[in-house]
Amino acid sequence: MPRKKKQTYCSDCSSVLEKDEVALSKKMFGRNITAFYCLNCIAGILDCELTDLKVKIQEFREQGCALFL
Repeated sequence: MPRKKKQTYCSDCSSVLEKDEVALSKKMFGRNITAFYCLNCIAGILDCELTDLKVKIQEFREQGCALFL
């Protein structure tokens, strides 16, 4: 039987997070954080556009960052 994945929720809005959102939270705020955020909330915290964050995720993935594999 496949193992059920533990869901992670946004610390601000409580939405279910995708793996890239967890990875970006760690990349932007430190790998040892315990509070994770969705892309919309990260954009609000960093005062940037959602599209900017999506571009950064792609850049981190292309650079081979282990968080985004």
